[in-house]
Amino acid sequence: MGRAGASCGKGSAIDETCAKPLDRGMDSIEEQIAHLTRTVDDLSEVVTRQEREIALLTHRVQLLLEREAEREQDQGGSIALGDQPPPHW
Repeated sequence: MGRAGASCGKGSAIDETCAKPLDRGMDSIEEQIAHLTRTVDDLSEVVTRQEREIALLTHRVQLLLEREAEREQDQGGSIALGDQPPPHW
């Protein structure tokens, strides 16, 4: 007689000998899918959190730019402090 799995070819009935390797393979695939699904969910949460943070930071930068524009306008268009040489020069 041949190998134990030799009768699992085309046209043969699937018995326990043939089904066990298939079950193990399916279990492995299902575990991988579950892991990947969890990873995608975790990454989705990270992206959502980062999107909120970016929106908040963008808003804050816009407020700072507006505040600086008002400050420059109030100074009568004089040179901003950052553009002036230090006092010791």
